[in-house]
Amino acid sequence: MQRIGVFVCWCGSNIAGTVDVHAVAEALKLEPGVVFSIDYQYMCSQAGQNIIKEAIAEHKLTGIVVCSCSPRMHEATFRKTAQAAGINPYMVEIANIREQCSWVHKEMPIGTEKAIILGKAAIAKVNLNAPLTPGESPVTKRALVIGGGIAGIQTALDIADAGFEVDIVEKKPTIGGKMAQIDKTFPTLDCAACILTPKMVDVAQNEKIRIFSYSEVTQVKGFVGNFDVTIKKNARYVKEDLCTGCGACVEKCPQKKVPNEFNLGMDNRRAIYIPFAQAVPKVATIDPNACNMLKNGKCGVCSKVCAAGAIDYTQKDEFIEEKYGAIVVATGFNPISMDKFDEFAYSQSKDVITSLEFERLTNAAGPTAGKLLRPSDGKHPHTIVFVQCVGSRCSSCAEKGKEYCSKICCMYTAKHAMLTRDKYPDTEVYVFYIDVRTPGKSFDEFQRRAVEEYGVHYIKGMVGKVAPEGDKLMVHASDMLANKQLHIEADLVVLAAAIEPDKSARPLATMLTASMDTNDFFTEAHPKLRPVESPTAGVFLSGACQGPKDIPETVSQASAAAAKVIGLLAKDKLTGNPCIAHSDEMMCNGCSSCERVCPYGAITYQDKEFRMPNRTTAIRRVASVNPAVCQGCGACTVACPSGAMDLRGFATKQIIAEVDAICK
Repeated sequence: MQRIGVFVCWCGSNIAGTVDVHAVAEALKLEPGVVFSIDYQYMCSQAGQNIIKEAIAEHKLTGIVVCSCSPRMHEATFRKTAQAAGINPYMVEIANIREQCSWVHKEMPIGTEKAIILGKAAIAKVNLNAPLTPGESPVTKRALVIGGGIAGIQTALDIADAGFEVDIVEKKPTIGGKMAQIDKTFPTLDCAACILTPKMVDVAQNEKIRIFSYSEVTQVKGFVGNFDVTIKKNARYVKEDLCTGCGACVEKCPQKKVPNEFNLGMDNRRAIYIPFAQAVPKVATIDPNACNMLKNGKCGVCSKVCAAGAIDYTQKDEFIEEKYGAIVVATGFNPISMDKFDEFAYSQSKDVITSLEFERLTNAAGPTAGKLLRPSDGKHPHTIVFVQCVGSRCSSCAEKGKEYCSKICCMYTAKHAMLTRDKYPDTEVYVFYIDVRTPGKSFDEFQRRAVEEYGVHYIKGMVGKVAPEGDKLMVHASDMLANKQLHIEADLVVLAAAIEPDKSARPLATMLTASMDTNDFFTEAHPKLRPVESPTAGVFLSGACQGPKDIPETVSQASAAAAKVIGLLAKDKLTGNPCIAHSDEMMCNGCSSCERVCPYGAITYQDKEFRMPNRTTAIRRVASVNPAVCQGCGACTVACPSGAMDLRGFATKQIIAEVDAICK
C-alpha cells in the first residue's frame, strides 16, 4: 500500500466557489493509503508547492494526488515538484475538479460530491501506480513546414536563421499563398507584394531551406524528434533544374482558354503557365488536364521553343522520404463557397463577387491591370455595395455557413471601401454590417477614417436579397438604426465571404494524429500556455490553420512556432514518455491485431522459444513493442483480443480500480 498525500486546490474561487474544498480534503483522508490531506488556496503557487514538498518529507509520502484543474494545465508542474522532493514523477495523479466539477455544477453539494468521487478514483489509481523511468531518443535536426504562405515562409526563415535545416512543402506551383493575391494590406495600406516577395526570394536563396513546390505530404510516421515523412512531388512535366522561367513556352502555347486559378477564374491562362511574375520557384508547370500533348499526343510546341530543353512529357510523380525532428502545420485558409448563398445572386451575375475577387480586380497584376471594372461588361461601377458576414456568424444557417467570426472581414472591407473612394471619388460605396469588429492595433482608427475621411456609407443592417435587373443589381436591405427598408441600384456587389481551413487540413491532421475542432481548425495544446503547439508532441501550428487571423497576427504566430521548433531542435536527445505499451508474451497469441492499429508502427512480431510445462520447447509468434517509437496512445490495448497488451501508467487494473472507486 502506498503512503499517499492529497492536496486540494481552491484555485481562488474557481473551484472553492462551487466545491467545499475542506470537505473534500476531509473525506479523502479516510481513503486507503492516504496519510495526509490538506486544502490550500493556490496549490500551483510557490507556497503551495512548498506545502507538497514539506508533506512528502514529513510524512514519507510515496505518491500524491492533487485535486485541482486540468492535467493539461499543471500536471507537469506537480510532477516536477514531486521529483524535486524525491518522489518518482509518475506517482502523481491529478483529479480534475475544476473543469469537471466547479465549472459544470452550480450547486455546491453536487460539485463537492463529484469532487470527492474523482479524488477517490485518483487515489485508487495511485495505490496501483509503479515508478516509471522515461527513455531517451535522438533528435533529427531538420524541420518540415507544411504550407508555403506567409505563415510557412516566416516560420521557415526564422528556423533557418537559427542554423537549422528546414523544408517547405507547398501544394501550389509557387510559394506565397493568399498574401500573393492581395493588393494592399491594412492598416498601413502598403503593397502586399512589396512585403511578401522579398521574403519569398529570401527563402529561395537561403542555403538552409529547400522548397518542395507542387508537392504534398502523403504519409507521416514516427514521433517527436524522429518523424518519417513521405512527400509526393507532382510531375510538372518541366525540369526544375533546367527551366529559366523565361516564359517563351507560355507565350507560344496554343491552348489559352484555361481558367486562371490565381485570378480566381476571372481570366484565362495557358496550358503551360507560371502563376505570377514573382513566383518562387519561377518554373513553368504544365496542366495535364489542359495540355493537348499529354492528353492526345498532339502539339509539343512548348518543347520546340524551350531553349533550355526543360520540357519533359514523360515526367512522373516522385516520392521522397525524409526524416524530421519537428513539423509545423501552416496550411492556411480558403473563402467558403458562395454556391449556397443564392439570395445574393452570386451564381446569377458576374457582378456579384467575393472580397478576394475584388482584390484581384484592384491589383495591378490582376485580370484588369488594376482598373476597377465590372466583370460583366468592363465598365467602371459607380455604386458598390459591400455585404459583411456572408457565411460568418451564421448560427441560424450552420448548414451552409460558419458560426464563428472570420475576424479579418471588417478590416479588409474598410480597406476596399477606402481604396475605392480614394481612386474613384465618383463612386458611392455602401457597407452593410451586423457590427464592426476592429480589435487590432490602430484598427479602429483605420475603420473610422473610411467613414469620416472617405465618406463611405456604413449601414447597420442586413442585405436580404440581391436581384439582377438589366445591367443593375437591386439590393434589398434593412437599415436597423433608421428602422426602414432600403433599395439600392448597385453596379457591383462585393461579398465578404467567411473563411475556413484549407481542405487539406483534415486528412493531414489524421496523418499527424493531431487534434481538430468541429470547424476543422487545428487545436492548440492549451489556448493560453501553449498556443502554437499541437497536443501531438513535435507538431506545431502556424497561421490561419489554427483559426482566422490577419497578416500581423499570422506572422507573430509563425515566429512563435519557429521559436518552439528551435528549442526542440537545439536538444540532442529528448526524454520519452514512459507510459508506453508492453506485451505479456505468455498471453500473446500472435494475431497481429495490435500491429494493424498502431499509428506509429511501434509493434513488430518475432518468433520466440518458450519452455513448456513438460520441459519441451515451442516456438511462438509474439508481439514486441519498440519503446522509442511507442507514444502510449493505447489503441493496441483496446484491439488486443487476449488482453496481452497493456499500457504502463494506465494498466487495465488501474482503470478498473478507478471505475470501482467511482461506482462505490
